[in-house]
Amino acid sequence: MATVDGTWDTLVKSPLGDQKGTLVVASNGDSWTGTNTGQMGSVEITDGTIEGGNTLKWKMNITVPMPMTLDCSATIDGDTLTGSVGAGAFGSFPMSGTRAA
Repeated sequence: MATVDGTWDTLVKSPLGDQKGTLVVASNGDSWTGTNTGQMGSVEITDGTIEGGNTLKWKMNITVPMPMTLDCSATIDGDTLTGSVGAGAFGSFPMSGTRAA
């Protein structure tokens, strides 16, 4: 099991307020799959890649509050995660998290 694998409790500071979520990561070499579940529903991770062994990049296609693709990136250091969520013209928002399992 890679150090990035597991379940992560995340928090994104967005214009809609703090968005808590649960990110599930299952790596396979330099790629990964998983889900992100939060207050606005659950989505499958797409285009999940791992760079340098601990930096995750992925996309999420959301429909709430409006349809858009979010571009996400996070670096894992032990049991903490820091990164950002890019929402196109709406900008980029900081993300943090801790390992839940």
